[in-house]
Amino acid sequence: MRAPDFWSGGGGGIAPLLLSPIAAIYAAATARRVAKPGWQAPVPVICCGNASAGGAGKTTVALDIGQRLSNRGVAAHFLTRGYGGTLKGPALVDPDKHDSKAVGDEALLLASIRPTWVAGDRQAGARAAIAGGAQALVMDDGLQNPGLVKDLSLLVVDGNYGFGNGRIIPAGPLREPVAAAAARCRAAVLIGKDESNVQAQLPPNLPVLRARLVPGPESEVLAGQPVFAFCGIANPRKFFNSLQEVGAVIAGRMPYADHYPFDAGDLRELLAEADRLRAIPITTAKDFVRIPPAFRSRVKVLTVRLQWEEPLAIEALLDPLAQRVPVPA
Repeated sequence: MRAPDFWSGGGGGIAPLLLSPIAAIYAAATARRVAKPGWQAPVPVICCGNASAGGAGKTTVALDIGQRLSNRGVAAHFLTRGYGGTLKGPALVDPDKHDSKAVGDEALLLASIRPTWVAGDRQAGARAAIAGGAQALVMDDGLQNPGLVKDLSLLVVDGNYGFGNGRIIPAGPLREPVAAAAARCRAAVLIGKDESNVQAQLPPNLPVLRARLVPGPESEVLAGQPVFAFCGIANPRKFFNSLQEVGAVIAGRMPYADHYPFDAGDLRELLAEADRLRAIPITTAKDFVRIPPAFRSRVKVLTVRLQWEEPLAIEALLDPLAQRVPVPA
C-alpha cells in the first residue's frame, strides 16, 4: 500500500480530522500493548525501531549494529517479524531456500551478513536464536512489541520524512505518540539532514545520533551514466536522491508501493522501458531480492551503508552490552 498524501508533513484537510477518533482508539490499544511485561532474555537485546509506519532506515541501522557487534567478536543474530512474508516462524532464514514471499525482503538483507530469525512471536524467536548460538539479539523493528525486554532501544527517524503530519494511524503515520516511543529509547538515530524539524519534536534529554546513507562502491561507475530507476520502498525519493548524488543521470523513474511484489510481467515492462530510454535499469538492494531470479542479471543494484557523524557515540552505547555477552560454556 502507498501512504496517503495527507500523512506527509504538509498533509492536512478533513481526512485526518475525520479519522482522529479511530486514531485515538489505535493509540490507546498500542499503549496497553506496550505496557505488558516482556521476557528478559539472558543475552543483550537491541531494538532498532521507530514511531511511524514506513521506511525510516531501521534495517540499515540494524545491519550496521550487527556488524559492529560481530567486529567485537560477539555472535549477534538478527530477529525480525519478516514483514511481507508468509513464514510465521520461528525459523532461521536460509537465502538459498527462502525467498521474499516466505520471509520478507528485510530478512534476506539481514541474513546476508548474520544469522537471521523470522518470528511473529518475538519471544519464541529469541529463544530459538539463543538456542542456535546467539550471544546478542538485534531486532529490526519491534519497538511496539512487548514480547522481549529491550536492553537498548533506538528510535530511528528519517530526516526528510520525519514524523509526517504528527498524527496516529490512520489519521497519520505514527504508531504511537513520539513522546511515548522516545520514552522507551536510549537515543534517537536521525538519518540524513533534519528537513522536518525532527530534533525539535524529540524530548530535549534524548541523545540524537546523526548518520547518513552512503552509496556503495558500485556507484563509482554510475557517474554520467543514464539510468532507469525503479523501486518499491516507503520513501522512493531517498533512492532517487542517492543516484543523483553519485552523478547518475536519471532518464526515467518508476516508484511502486512499499514492499511491492515484482512479477515477471513487471520486469518485462521495466526492462523494455529501460531499453527504450537506452538507460541502465537499477533498483535498491531491498527491491532486488523481490525481483524474479530470472531477471536479476539484467538489473543493477545501488547499495547503501550507514555513516555515523560520531561513530564513537554508537560504540559507547554498545560497550556495556558487549560486556554482558555470555561466555560459551
